[in-house]
Amino acid sequence: MSLTLRILLIICSVLSFILCVRKIKKSELKIESSVIWLFGSILLILMSAFSDAVTWISSALGFEAPVNFVWMCAIGFLLIEVFLDNIRISKLNDKVKDLNHYIALKENEEEQKKGQ
Repeated sequence: MSLTLRILLIICSVLSFILCVRKIKKSELKIESSVIWLFGSILLILMSAFSDAVTWISSALGFEAPVNFVWMCAIGFLLIEVFLDNIRISKLNDKVKDLNHYIALKENEEEQKKGQ
């Protein structure tokens, strides 16, 4: 891994880690939502610091270059985050549907009381 890429990875990882921690402190981001980002930032810092291990792992897994392995890891983390977000969205959609049903039932009850 080139020195330029290592420096870029370290800078981006540290900045994303700091941003996540700031958002958590300001209560703008929940801890369970940011775990994957914090873990990914730490992993990228470790990958940058120990580039020889990344080179060994990437060659053992059959990657042409260590950079391809780093990008595959980044894409993997993003896919996991998208999957977890889809699960959260599905749960929220179910809650909204249940809330709509509850409101409709309450409005129906109020109309029946007024009609009596």
